[in-house]
Amino acid sequence: MGWLFMPRSSMGGHASAKAYLDAQFTYERPQEDGSSRGLKVLASACPGNRVYYAATQVIADGKPGEVFAIVCLVRWNPRDKEGYIFGYKDMEESMGPCEAECPARILDLLTPTDKEYALDWRKRCRANLERRSRKLSDGDRLRLPEPVKFSDGHIGQEFIVAKRGRRLVLRDPDTGGYYRITRLMERAWSIVPTTRVHKTVFA
Repeated sequence: MGWLFMPRSSMGGHASAKAYLDAQFTYERPQEDGSSRGLKVLASACPGNRVYYAATQVIADGKPGEVFAIVCLVRWNPRDKEGYIFGYKDMEESMGPCEAECPARILDLLTPTDKEYALDWRKRCRANLERRSRKLSDGDRLRLPEPVKFSDGHIGQEFIVAKRGRRLVLRDPDTGGYYRITRLMERAWSIVPTTRVHKTVFA
């Protein structure tokens, strides 16, 4: 499915992209044979109004069935000049979305599947969660898999972690220069083992 854009007046009174999509993917429809089929969103998230993730359960004749993931690309711009503030493009996990930042609480609700693309998507999501859960301490020395070139022309691969309150910056061990790397916690860096000398305390 392609992109669908709409003004606020077409959002059915829903104040956010997440609320609209939750309602859009929760429904029950009668079938010609007298049965009914539908979906129910069990949990969802739309971080930064950029990507919507949902654990969605199949409902057949009122009975709950499998739970699969829906992923929507989202465009949210309340200041759009033409008034089309919201747009989305939906897909299922079995389509192998490139976006793989689904929260664990949603992944945990999904039922087992044998669909290759869905399995690969879930694996990528779990790998991203694991990378983001890593901890960095002040003074850690990290190494990137490949050198990074910065806007000042400097090229570096190993850095010393320096924490400035909640901010985290990287110091080049050779030049002493400070740098920041976007989406650092999602990169495949590793910690370089170092020997730390602790102060001796005399009683």
